Amino acid sequence: MFPELESVEDKYRQLTRSLSDPTLVSNPQKLKEIAKERAELEPLVKKFEDCRKVRKNIRDSQDILADPEAEPELKSLAEAELKQLQAREEALVKELKALLRPKDPLDEKNVFLEIRAGAGGDESSLFAQDLFRMYSRFAEGQGWKFEVIDTSISPIGGFKEVIASIQGSRVYSQLKYERGVHRVQRVPRTEAGGRIHTSTVTVAVLPEAGEIDIKIDPKDLRVDAFGASGPGGQNVNRNYTAIRITHKPSGMVVSCQDEKSQHRNREKALRVLRSRLMEIARNEQQAQIAQNRRSQVGTGERSEKIRTYNFPQSRVTDHRLNESFHNLTAILDGDLDDIIEKLVLNSQAR
Repeated sequence: MFPELESVEDKYRQLTRSLSDPTLVSNPQKLKEIAKERAELEPLVKKFEDCRKVRKNIRDSQDILADPEAEPELKSLAEAELKQLQAREEALVKELKALLRPKDPLDEKNVFLEIRAGAGGDESSLFAQDLFRMYSRFAEGQGWKFEVIDTSISPIGGFKEVIASIQGSRVYSQLKYERGVHRVQRVPRTEAGGRIHTSTVTVAVLPEAGEIDIKIDPKDLRVDAFGASGPGGQNVNRNYTAIRITHKPSGMVVSCQDEKSQHRNREKALRVLRSRLMEIARNEQQAQIAQNRRSQVGTGERSEKIRTYNFPQSRVTDHRLNESFHNLTAILDGDLDDIIEKLVLNSQAR
């Protein structure tokens, strides 16, 4: 079984030898490429080695059971061990099959997380703030870098819109399952009568595009500097360090005011622009960003939800899994591992 993995093993050994080549010291880019390719093959090779060892032990146990001169006590031990080994082999084969499935070429990408208030008015903006905190805590637990790009604050303190950059290992592979409409059911802070309201927030997850992925002609851009608002805004206002970039062919507009440096804000805004353009191209859409948003997160209507957060019952229901999780507080504190793991397995099964 898995004869193709023998060639993978050979490739892995070849890459391991290459890393010790002293001539690579003068070529750090090549060294990085080899190290990355080897790291991608390592989980598969290690799992195959484990499977090979287990099969050898299975054969040894079977030989003992088939030996007419073996002691009864030894045979009893071999029989018990064989059952454990066979169960282990079955689990390893499943894991190997999962590792051999084609991968999404975007899984290794960093992402831009875009959270927007949907239906529900002020309560929607407050829940957008809750989701922003949830994802920032999840990113922190994963050891990822979480960086705010731009925010639009609602009058009562929530987010009408917030955009963040998340950088780390295989970020898109996990967060891509979070895009869609998130529905909340709870008594709003602004509700005096204690009635439960239903609101929605849309979440978009865009894989970050590099300069190699998307080429932008500088002539297609209009760059405007303006004074920022919010904390520290007075300082920024005097220097006009906030940046607004308009992509003329598509009409797309990206703003960034998080940094006190105009250069840094321009750099961040260009990163967001590239990723939005790549997302449009990936979905074979040539319309403006509003159409792309609808393809990813819909219109924000309550009926389009992928997940419901029910506060009175302390329940989170993922409608793609048809499963509920009764630890709402922990989930909103960033404990998304169980849900995401099940979504990954569900995707692989489909």
